[in-house]
Amino acid sequence: MPREIIQLICQGCKRKNYSTTKNKRRTPDKLELKKYCSHCRSHVVHREGK
Repeated sequence: MPREIIQLICQGCKRKNYSTTKNKRRTPDKLELKKYCSHCRSHVVHREGK
């Protein structure tokens, strides 16, 4: 399967807040999304992690 479950890690507090899937064939680079972190209480960049 080309889709894989990934974890999104907050770049402010380094906690795993979100999980999502991505297509490994279409997006081989690491995913970055600006999402809300309830620990930081603000919108922060979340980066793909293991």
